[in-house]
Amino acid sequence: MKFSELNLPKNILNSLQRIGFTDLTPIQEATYPIILTGRDLCALAETGSGKTSACAIPLIQKVESGRKTIQGLVIVPTRELCIQYVDEIHKIALRTEVAVFAVYGGFDKSIQVTKLKHGVHILVATPGRLIDLMYDGVVDLTDVKCVVLDEADRLLDEGFLEGIEFILSCIRHQHQILMFSATMNQATKKLANDCLKNPEHISLVSQQATPKSIEHYFTYVDRIGKEKALLDYLRHEKINQAIIFCNARHMVDKLHKVLRKHFPDAEYIHAGRPQDKRSSIVRNFRAKNIRYLIATDVAGRGLDFSHISHIINWDFPPGEQYTHRTGRAGRMGRKGRALSFVTDRDIPALREALQVTKVTPHWLGPDPLVRSYHRPQRPTHQPRRPHRPYNHK
Repeated sequence: MKFSELNLPKNILNSLQRIGFTDLTPIQEATYPIILTGRDLCALAETGSGKTSACAIPLIQKVESGRKTIQGLVIVPTRELCIQYVDEIHKIALRTEVAVFAVYGGFDKSIQVTKLKHGVHILVATPGRLIDLMYDGVVDLTDVKCVVLDEADRLLDEGFLEGIEFILSCIRHQHQILMFSATMNQATKKLANDCLKNPEHISLVSQQATPKSIEHYFTYVDRIGKEKALLDYLRHEKINQAIIFCNARHMVDKLHKVLRKHFPDAEYIHAGRPQDKRSSIVRNFRAKNIRYLIATDVAGRGLDFSHISHIINWDFPPGEQYTHRTGRAGRMGRKGRALSFVTDRDIPALREALQVTKVTPHWLGPDPLVRSYHRPQRPTHQPRRPHRPYNHK
C-alpha cells in the first residue's frame, strides 16, 4: 500500500515524499487505521520495520496546532533514541505547524524549560527527565491525547516501571496509549494488561524477531585469541560500517584503545561519556565519518543507522539483547551480517539466543554445540577388572 492512498493532508504527504517514503511497511499498514480510531494498541514487530513512523504520522495528524499544549507524549528509554525520534517526527511535520521537542538527562534543563514554556505539541522524553520537569511544574499533561511507549520491554528491563506508572497516573482524562516493541516478555505483557484498555494486539513477529535480511555468523574462540580474531576479521571482511558491542563500559574503553592503533576511524560510545560527545559521535557515524563504533547496549535499541553492514558481538549479549543488537543492521529490508564471538562461558547464552530467535547459525570454524553434543560418553557398563590374587608376602 502507498502513502498516497491514505488520504493524508497534502503537507504531510509532501514531506513523506521528500524523505523518500512511498510504500507503507507492514507494521505501518497494520497500525495506521487503528491509531486513527483512538483505540489502544500493543504492537510487536521486528527491529527496523518502521515502528517510529508508524505512530509518528497519525500522531501529527491528531495535533491541533492552534493550541500550544502537549497533545502527544512519546516515552523512550535512551537519550539517543529520544533525539532520533524527534528528528523523525520533525521531518514528517516539517511543512506543518506542529512543534516537536525532546527532553532528556545530561542536557541543560533551563533550555528545555524555556522551550516548553514557548509551546510544544509533541513531547519526546526519557522517563527520568520528564518526571523532574513534572515535579518542577513545567510539564502539563492535561491536553495529552496519545501516549506512545516505545521499546516497551526495555523501559521495564531498565527498572523504569514505577516511573512509567507514575507518569500515566498523572494523565487522568481519557487518552490513547500505543505500545511498541520488538520483543514481548512477561513483564511487558503485564504492563500491557495493566495500562491499556481493551487494546488491539498486532504481532508481525511469528517465529523470528530478527530481520530475515541478516546473516548470522558465529565464531568459537578462546579468550586469549579473541583480540587477534577480531583484528583479522576487520582486516579481511568487506565492511561498510559496523557496531561492535561490549557488555560493559570498561570493555568498550579497553577495546577502543586496541582498535584505534589499527583503525583510526573507530570511536566509542557508552553512558559514561558526556551527552554532547555522544550526540556528536552518533551524528558523525550517520554521516559515515566513523567506520567502527564500539558501544554498550546504549546503542542497541531503536537507533537507525542506514549504512551499517555489520554487527559484531565482542561480548555475547544477555537475553533478548541479541535480537536488538543485530537489528541495528538489516533495517527496512537491507542486507546485513552479524558476527558473534563465543567462548566456553557463552555456551548457555548462545543456546538460549538460538532457541528464542530461531536464526540459522553459520559457523566460522568449529561449532561448539556440535562438539559438545558428540563428546564421547563413558560406557554405561564398565568392564570388570580382572581379579588380582592376594599377595601373602
